[in-house]
Amino acid sequence: MLSQIILNDIEDSCCHIEKQFFKDKIIVITGASGLIGTYFLAYMASLLKKGISIEAYALTYSDPPPHILSLTSYGKIKLLRIDLADAKEYNRLPEADIIIHSAGYAQPMIFMTNPVVTMQINISATIALLRRLKPHGSFIFLSSSEVYSGLKGPVFSEDHIGTSTPYHPRAAYIEGKRSGEAACNAFRAHDVRAISARMGDIYGPGTRKHDQRALNSFIEKALFQQKIALLDSGAAMRSYCYVADAVALLLKILCSGKHAVYNVGGHTYISIAQLAKLIGEITNSPVIMPTSDNTNIPGAPDILPLDLTRIETEFGKTKYVDIKEGLKRTVAWQRELYGFD
Repeated sequence: MLSQIILNDIEDSCCHIEKQFFKDKIIVITGASGLIGTYFLAYMASLLKKGISIEAYALTYSDPPPHILSLTSYGKIKLLRIDLADAKEYNRLPEADIIIHSAGYAQPMIFMTNPVVTMQINISATIALLRRLKPHGSFIFLSSSEVYSGLKGPVFSEDHIGTSTPYHPRAAYIEGKRSGEAACNAFRAHDVRAISARMGDIYGPGTRKHDQRALNSFIEKALFQQKIALLDSGAAMRSYCYVADAVALLLKILCSGKHAVYNVGGHTYISIAQLAKLIGEITNSPVIMPTSDNTNIPGAPDILPLDLTRIETEFGKTKYVDIKEGLKRTVAWQRELYGFD
């Protein structure tokens, strides 16, 4: 079963997370059918399997796929269909001891064509959710490394912020994330434990069909076309972190993080062309380079290298899943997702 792939990952990566933090708590996960939200949901399912008493709400916008339904079959996990871009829906949000706000569009072509909804989910919904947090509760907002857009430098620490303007092609996403962080900080001023996590490029099992992010698109092309045709030279660099590693770090932050904001990412720096070639090796698919260089997605950053000193100093260095192993697991996920196995 697809859900078992994710549960196995959770057991490997999150087995040492403090479980008693969640005991007897009401937990809300937004974006529960997204890549990161799915792994949070799997962690809650693993707690229930171990006899930890929790009550969890998995919030989704669209019909949940079968692997999400399988994960919510464990004990007290309730599915709640809700549109976080609609303020009239906010009175349906449950009060909770722990809120994990991982909802939002992560695929550039989607958030760029839905700018208003993108801002509402990151700003209005963040404030509404913070107001549903019980006293002495904990809140984590999944921000993005794109808040550093416009900066030049070797690495970016949590004290930096980008220089892009509200007229940037990706402004709805960038400014939405900045505003979500500002909302968390405003509530912290009133003794609310709200933390922002600036996420790098996260990959792995848990995506839906036809995900348009480069890594998933390459795998889909390899499976269906037996080749990976690049649209440009693939020179742009990215820093990837396997989803189970990212969620393990996020859980540590949620349980005991002392700071208002953390960078969360990996140490694997790789070009898009190199990424395509690795996927080609795993799937036995040739990589076809273009005869001319097409334009990239407007405003896409070349690379946003994250300084991970803060998170590694506080929680220790993470032994990350190797990019080749992570890609093998991701290919296995998509093979089963599309019915190739």
